[in-house]
Amino acid sequence: MKLYSYFRSSAAYRVRIALNLKGIEHDIQFVNLLKSEQLAQPYLDKNVQGLLPAIETEDGVLAQSLAILEWLDESYPQTPLVYGNAWQKAQIRNISYAVACDIHPVNNLRVLKYLSNELNVNDEAKNKWYRHWVEVGFEKIESMLSEDCDFCVGDKPSLADICLVPQVFNALRFNVDMAAYPKIAAIYARCNALPAFNEAAPQNQRDAV
Repeated sequence: MKLYSYFRSSAAYRVRIALNLKGIEHDIQFVNLLKSEQLAQPYLDKNVQGLLPAIETEDGVLAQSLAILEWLDESYPQTPLVYGNAWQKAQIRNISYAVACDIHPVNNLRVLKYLSNELNVNDEAKNKWYRHWVEVGFEKIESMLSEDCDFCVGDKPSLADICLVPQVFNALRFNVDMAAYPKIAAIYARCNALPAFNEAAPQNQRDAV
């Protein structure tokens, strides 16, 4: 199994965590987003969407991180990412989608590049845009979290934590004040104390610069 990844890609970060949690052996092929290698023909031949991540398996190439994570959970049921009864599973998905569908899409690299290059938005305004949407999303997620749980939902990491941790990492890069979100910050710290999360962190990737 081969994962196409970039060290600071939030979506690829999610998949790295999941592969580590499940103990799945894999190789990583680095694709440099800043050099637009995802738009070069060799990568487009693998993933026509020209986005990261993508995972290459015996059955073919699968893109979109949530689709990859669902496929991993069905194909490798050890250490399930979505667990519990039907209600708990729905809560896990609820938080996961709040990050992956509401916060991340308006703040990913291609959106930020469009703001800068096409709309001539300066760095200060671009960063303000980023922080606004993170803060709006985190405020809602913070209210959804229980102080009785060590992780987003329950007593062990789930798909929700896998989605949340990369988003917090990027929020810190853009100077979002995490003091306003103590439950999120505590979950972030607990997750990063686990080898599966720590080894997947951007600063620990071979392509980190």
